[in-house]
Amino acid sequence: MSLVDGNVLMNMTPDSETLLRRLHTVMLTIRRVEEKTAELIALGEIRCPTHLYIGQEAIAAGVCANLRRDDWVYSNHRNHGHYLAKGGDLKVLMAEFLGKATGCSKGRGGSMHVAMPSVGLPGTSVIVGGSIPLAVGTALAFSLQGKDCVTVVFFGEGAVNEGVWHESLNFASLRALPVVFVCENNLYSTHMPISSCLADTRIYKKADSYGMPGVRIAGNDVLEVFECSREAVSRARRGGGPTLIECMTYRWRGHVGPNYDLDKALRSKEELDYWMERCPIKAVEEYLLHQGFMSESDLAAVLSAVESHVEEAVAFARSSPFPDDSEVTANVFKA
Repeated sequence: MSLVDGNVLMNMTPDSETLLRRLHTVMLTIRRVEEKTAELIALGEIRCPTHLYIGQEAIAAGVCANLRRDDWVYSNHRNHGHYLAKGGDLKVLMAEFLGKATGCSKGRGGSMHVAMPSVGLPGTSVIVGGSIPLAVGTALAFSLQGKDCVTVVFFGEGAVNEGVWHESLNFASLRALPVVFVCENNLYSTHMPISSCLADTRIYKKADSYGMPGVRIAGNDVLEVFECSREAVSRARRGGGPTLIECMTYRWRGHVGPNYDLDKALRSKEELDYWMERCPIKAVEEYLLHQGFMSESDLAAVLSAVESHVEEAVAFARSSPFPDDSEVTANVFKA
């Protein structure tokens, strides 16, 4: 099923409209949270390093729609979309951004270290590739415990340069572990074009070396992401082993912070405009309208509801207290 597939209606089920509406709401929520976060950074209310997910929303939404609450997700520094798509609480996320005690990491982790184990997101690592072996280890635990749970790990194309990435894929395939590797290839490793750091930019082809399926898909097409990840998650759950999915996408803002980085001569405005025109949310909204699943007024109502939730979260975060000075050594452990 794809937004650009002329035969998509043949594959639609009675629940397809419900699915599309849910995916749209998740994507729109991620977008508005990130846009509001950019505003709060500019106001000086958010001071921690922040990596925005704007432009990549279809990947988190499409993949996590196939997961159960007891499936685990591991993320990286650009983690807000994964947290929200997996069901993380918006209010405590915003409180964490502002460094408040009510935050998901009690104000100690900031943007890059969000966690909500209750929904299957145990934590995030900002070490490039750092979450990948954790995901494989969790999948091994699921396998040894005889559980039918699945682990998904999101990472950028830069992580493919890390030795632990190769070691993890090899071990996962060797033991047929229930893990799905999702590469969010946004074409830039920090500020370096992928062609400047990988001799072969076909990341999905590297799966061949480890005896697992590998596929490259349009990461801005939420239906294609959903269908591809559904197959991979189902395969992992029934004992078929891991899959590598390379999602081609693009981050609109800079590597870190709210700016577009056009003044740094790192990328052209033409390139940014090209990808913004291929906005994943715009694509799904046009599809919903075309199929008659939603009207313009329906879309406006959803946007209004999402914006209301985001503002409620900001108000909660602003009214929450900072951690007390007396707790500065709490949850700090000495080996």
